[in-house]
Amino acid sequence: MFSLSHQAARALGPVRVPFVCAGLALASIWAALPVAGAQAAATSGPCPETTLVHPFVSWGDNGYYQLVPGGGFEPGESRWSYSGGAVPALGGEPYDVTGSQDWFSAALPQGGSVQAPFVCVEPNDRTFRFFMRAVGPSASLTVRLEYRTIAGLPLVVGSKTFTIGNGWELSPVLHTGAAVASTISGGAAQLSIGFSSAKGVIRIDDVYLDPRMRR
Repeated sequence: MFSLSHQAARALGPVRVPFVCAGLALASIWAALPVAGAQAAATSGPCPETTLVHPFVSWGDNGYYQLVPGGGFEPGESRWSYSGGAVPALGGEPYDVTGSQDWFSAALPQGGSVQAPFVCVEPNDRTFRFFMRAVGPSASLTVRLEYRTIAGLPLVVGSKTFTIGNGWELSPVLHTGAAVASTISGGAAQLSIGFSSAKGVIRIDDVYLDPRMRR
């Protein structure tokens, strides 16, 4: 679980609700939304409207999700920031959950990283998921959360490292911390999700944010 320190809270902006302690959790336990009627919906509120879909139904996850800008790594999409030899490369996840054929993914050599453009999040944007695979028997992936501070600078508020295997697999449900960060910043916040390879060569594809109950 990611947690938010007092230092991160101060940088994000003035606290507008009582803050209990330095170890306040960034997100509550995730629960999947039930399938309800149409397969897509539109958001409303402080963040721009976006289309929501159910990309992970085949994996027992009926939640509404939105693709993070550029999160499919296809040509013409919003470009992420690459470093350490990471590049967009041929070879995407084989399930085509975006609704079109998936040609590309982010390729991360050991020490390489990729960072998403900042995206507006609200308190209900609580979780995210993506596809991943090790190019080889196994690899260690680090997932990193950055929020934009009131000074406009990126601030890393949490990270998590776990081992992944060969073959495309859906990530576990990971928490964004938006419930706390957006409350601190006054209703909405700017989040950037980053990935880096701590060991081995890794592919990342189709990064989705779950605007829980925002439909």
